[in-house]
Amino acid sequence: MTSEIDFSKGILALAPLAGFTDLPFRSVVKKFGADVTFSEMISANALRYGSEKTFKMITKSPLETPYIVQIAGSDLVSIKEAVLALNDIEGIDGIDLNCGCPVPKIISQEAGSSLLLNLPHMQKIIETIKTHSNKRYTSAKVRLGFTTKIPEEIAQACESAGVDFMSMHGRTRAGAYKAEVDYQAIARARASVKIPLIANGDITSYEKALHVKEMTGCNSLMIGRGAVGNPWIFYQIKNELVHVEKTKILEIVLEHYDAMVNFYGQKGISIFRKHLHTYSKGFREASEFRDKINRIEDGVLMREAILTFFAQ
Repeated sequence: MTSEIDFSKGILALAPLAGFTDLPFRSVVKKFGADVTFSEMISANALRYGSEKTFKMITKSPLETPYIVQIAGSDLVSIKEAVLALNDIEGIDGIDLNCGCPVPKIISQEAGSSLLLNLPHMQKIIETIKTHSNKRYTSAKVRLGFTTKIPEEIAQACESAGVDFMSMHGRTRAGAYKAEVDYQAIARARASVKIPLIANGDITSYEKALHVKEMTGCNSLMIGRGAVGNPWIFYQIKNELVHVEKTKILEIVLEHYDAMVNFYGQKGISIFRKHLHTYSKGFREASEFRDKINRIEDGVLMREAILTFFAQ
């Protein structure tokens, strides 16, 4: 069963984030307020050649509906083969093309944000996905440009190629993650197309979410790095809360921990430390807590340590 995305009310989406938006993290934000989740960025080549690790990465939680898989690539044959591989997997509601990744390794393969330097080729890739996919949605995640801001051109190219919706990060590739986000440029892109456009970039609080909606004219938001160490931001925005109760934070942290152990087994305990390091920021005795959890290997003891610390 494909779940429709209702853009009329505005949606909250979790952005794809390498190393963070794995199944446990996605399932938690989905439970607490995200409407749509995206997989981590998946290489079209890895899908084409049936990498086992890659197929594990796109496994979804039963909660995740609608669920979109994001692919990266530039070669049309690889893209087509990747789409055909995804066609065989049930429970995926759409395929998203990454046109925003600023990482040199991806750029050197002429993928990610380098596609913004060649919009006709970007369109061909989108058309290839649209032609061969049996999924409900085809979408693209873009930036404002590579070095120059050309938001309208990019948005119109995506729309012409047939995307059902798109998300735009308010920086160029040259701006990486440091330049100020240009919400006015996102507003210009949104005004230039008829398809739904999701605003993305530096949405870190409920107040900021309201500001971004006002500045961009977009009623849908995508949150990525703003959710790392702060997955309750979806709960916050959904429920219009300036502050989140500590009891809710504890509930979400425990839910995330349990999901990690459930998915990764014993390895989940050590992987979860990086999350606990960010979750504990701003709490009393956070450095002592971080020091303590770095030495815990036992799952039950780790859960007790989390419970004690976040219940303070």
